[in-house]
Amino acid sequence: MDMSESHQPQTSPIPPRHIFANLPAYVAGKPAPQVAGLTQYKLSSNENPLGPVPKVAEILSTFDAVHRYPDPLSTKLREALAKRFNLDAENIVTGAGSLGALNQILKAFAGVDADGVQDEVIYAWRSFEAYPILVGLLGAKSVQIPNLPNGAHDLQGMLDAITDRTRVILVCTPNNPTGPAVTEKQIREFLAQVPPHIVVVLDEAYFEFCTVSPVPDGEDAPLDGLRLYREYPNVIVLRTFSKAQGLAGLRVGYSVSHPQLTQYLRVSATTFAVTAVAEAAAVASIEHEDQVMERVQHLVDERERVAARLHELGYNIPQTYANFVWLPLGEHTAEFTELARANALAVRAFDSEGVRVSIGEDEANDRFISICEQFPHRV
Repeated sequence: MDMSESHQPQTSPIPPRHIFANLPAYVAGKPAPQVAGLTQYKLSSNENPLGPVPKVAEILSTFDAVHRYPDPLSTKLREALAKRFNLDAENIVTGAGSLGALNQILKAFAGVDADGVQDEVIYAWRSFEAYPILVGLLGAKSVQIPNLPNGAHDLQGMLDAITDRTRVILVCTPNNPTGPAVTEKQIREFLAQVPPHIVVVLDEAYFEFCTVSPVPDGEDAPLDGLRLYREYPNVIVLRTFSKAQGLAGLRVGYSVSHPQLTQYLRVSATTFAVTAVAEAAAVASIEHEDQVMERVQHLVDERERVAARLHELGYNIPQTYANFVWLPLGEHTAEFTELARANALAVRAFDSEGVRVSIGEDEANDRFISICEQFPHRV
């Protein structure tokens, strides 16, 4: 007898917490398949294809302190942000991307109450697909409000969903994956009707793209959450360096709110979540904002070129203020996704709802347009 086999432990299923039975899985954007004669392009993760500013490459090549723990408070980054946006550094809490910063917020304010009843978190749907996962892991209840037909938030529907169990409301602006943004007028009217004990998170991961986006005639510009958070003690503004600054792989984001909220966020924060190299890269991005915005402007120009052509072709795409476009293809979603894959493009499909396509390299955008020209179902 093989004694090693005889001493193998008897295995049996080890069940996770009961909430896992109903949690969706996060589906990350996949790379494009290899197709002979074609360059692969990944348009499925809303990454910045132009990369970070040159100073970041210098920091990455010379960084020599990986054996040291980072500053748990990201002091240099918070001070740089405070100077850039005329804020109090104490109002800023950093996290591992805006996702990490959001997790800190939800851990602080949503879960299962002392009476054993679930807290409720309201957000639009479809919106950022990590929302139901984070909410569910904490034991809270997701209250999903369907988007309006144009892909925008149904703010009135969100207000109508408020109950005595509501603890947090998430407003994703511009909305991922559909693209529309909330305006300052809309959010002021919204906040006027939200009870002051409910935390309202303005998730502005794509904010920089809003600042250089053309606004259609007769419409208001997208919201800048930092313009009004000072007036509302229950508002938290959420931002990231993953998108405009091209630091997605370094994981650095932050939230801005009043001390009555940040005192809890610092407790719920994962210690050392922002590495020293990520902090240095983020500070460099702030110091070279002009170069960051040159890249953002190019991507917005490309987005507008792509969107204009899709409108010419008869696609009913929503107004987008981010670095992606949304095609509400419904039952034709899988067919379009396969056509893209056959042309060495990776796009992000959402079941039978539609396809989100990131703005990528110019050649990638040209190929995406060509695929749209070939596709017969222009819903």
